[in-house]
Amino acid sequence: MTVLFLDEVHEILAKRLTDAGQTCIHAEEKSLEECLQLIKTADGVVIRSRFPMNETFLKNADQLKFIARSGAGMENIDVPYCEERGIILYNSPEGNRNAVAEHALGMLLSLMNKLNSADQEVRKGKWDREGNRGIELDGKTVGIIGYGNNGKAFAKKLRGFDVNVLAYDKYKQSFGSDFVKECTLQAILDQADVISFHIPQNKETLFFANEEFFSKIAKPIFLLNLSRGKIVETAALVKAIESGKVLGAGLDVLEYEKASFESFFEQELPLPFQYLLKSPKVILTPHVGGWTNESYFKLSNVLADKILIDN
Repeated sequence: MTVLFLDEVHEILAKRLTDAGQTCIHAEEKSLEECLQLIKTADGVVIRSRFPMNETFLKNADQLKFIARSGAGMENIDVPYCEERGIILYNSPEGNRNAVAEHALGMLLSLMNKLNSADQEVRKGKWDREGNRGIELDGKTVGIIGYGNNGKAFAKKLRGFDVNVLAYDKYKQSFGSDFVKECTLQAILDQADVISFHIPQNKETLFFANEEFFSKIAKPIFLLNLSRGKIVETAALVKAIESGKVLGAGLDVLEYEKASFESFFEQELPLPFQYLLKSPKVILTPHVGGWTNESYFKLSNVLADKILIDN
C-alpha cells in the first residue's frame, strides 16, 4: 500500500506505516500539479488543510482507499463524494482534545482576571489595580455547545472548579453525568455565564452565533470559540461586546481564516476584525488550541492506530 503525505505531520505516522510494510511518499513540499499526479497511484493520503479534498482533486485517484486528516475538522473534504466513491475517512479528534480543553480554560481564566490587558498596562508603567479587578469562575454556570471529544474534555477540566456545567448537543442524548447536566440550547442561553463552542462547521452551524443568538442571551457572558471560525459571526460579536452582552471573548479561530493560516494577514482586514484587534476584552490566538508538542504526536499516533486496524 502506498500512502501519500500532502501535509507535514509528526514522523510517528510515517514510521509506523513503514514498519508495517507500507510505502510512504512525502509530497509536503510539492506543488499542486505534482500532487495531482502522485495521487493517481496512492492507496491513501494524509492531509491537514493545504489542499481541498474535492472532486476535482480526487477524480483521478482511482486507487484511493482512504483519506487521513490530522485533526478533527472534515470541512475541507467533500464527504458525500468520498462516500459515493467508498473512500474511508479518518480523523483524530482524540489526539488534541486535551490540548483544546486546556487552551479553553486558560483563555477563560485570562479573560475573567484580565491577565492580558493587565500585563500590557504594567509593561507600559500603568498600575491600575481597580481597573483590573477580576471575576471568579467558582459559582458560575458554564454552557458547552457541542459535547464531542473537545466539549467533553473541557468539561473534565472544569471539575476542579465549583461550577455548574450545562451541555447541549443536537446529535447526542443521555450523556449527562453527576457533573455535567444535559440540557437544551435555550437553557444555556437562559442560565450561562460562560458559553463555549465545540461544534463542527457545516451548513447547520455556519454563523451559529449571530445577532439573533446574542439577542436571546439572558445575561452577560464570556464567550469562547475553539471550534471553527465561521461558527461566530464577527460583526454580531462586536455588537454584543459593545452592548455589554459579551463581557469578553476568547477566540482561537476566526471567521476570516484562509486555508493557509500563515497567509492570514495578507488579506484586507475587515472592520469587525480590526475592532477585535484593538479590544482589551478579546483574546486572540492563531488556531493553536489543539497544537501542543504532545498533541502533535498524539494526532499522528491516533491516525496510525486507525489506519493499521483497517489495512
